[in-house]
Amino acid sequence: MTIEDIQTLCNQFAGVTEDIKLGSHLCFNVGGKSFLFTSPDSVPVSASFKVPAEDFEAIISKEGFSPQEYVARYKWVHIDDISRLTWQEWEFYLKQSYRLIAEKLPARVRKEIGALS
Repeated sequence: MTIEDIQTLCNQFAGVTEDIKLGSHLCFNVGGKSFLFTSPDSVPVSASFKVPAEDFEAIISKEGFSPQEYVARYKWVHIDDISRLTWQEWEFYLKQSYRLIAEKLPARVRKEIGALS
């Protein structure tokens, strides 16, 4: 997997925007809220995303995964190398993170951007 592959996957979701946060992190957002942080300049490229609370412990026990510093309490996980996951696995985790963030948006915002329709 490459950062371009992840961009392709993220851009399939309704209302996705990209920006740079925290200096050098390429972030993918829905309704102004981030659902994926990447570190494209790090070697290897790493990323962080939100997971359901019930899956958090199982995911962080996998090789290469850890609780994301500062936001682990919100069930964000960090993967040390984006190539650890296949296209299908990224598709699953990105859809899940997108949904978890989009569900918290006001109904008006979700409707405007076509999220979760």
